[in-house]
Amino acid sequence: MRWTMIALASCLTVAGCVGGTSMAERQDEDVQSSLQYDDVPCDQLLAQRNQLAQQNNLPVTAKPTFSNPAMGFGPFTPDMRSKAQRDRNKASGEIDAMNRSIERRDCGKPKKKETFGLPGSKPPSPAQ
Repeated sequence: MRWTMIALASCLTVAGCVGGTSMAERQDEDVQSSLQYDDVPCDQLLAQRNQLAQQNNLPVTAKPTFSNPAMGFGPFTPDMRSKAQRDRNKASGEIDAMNRSIERRDCGKPKKKETFGLPGSKPPSPAQ
């Protein structure tokens, strides 16, 4: 019984020391909301996304990646990634958030011409 209590106490101590530096927590931080980019003009957002992708040598379609730690040990697995890898994953999360804002607002797509007419009628051809 005494050994069980000692083992439990040491497990709780280790779990408390890991807080904030586990791989699962840091990978969750890479995912960002796209709403923060909705106020940025489309052309500026496209340029910002392209620049971030180029700086980090990532495609403009980058998405954050997640490792798959042993079942149940995610919150206790220390983050062993290098700073460069953490920075790339953070940039991937930012690029993904920008892409979701770009897609939602239809940035970069030509605007459709508004034509008014009766239903079923053909629009006039440009030669007329």
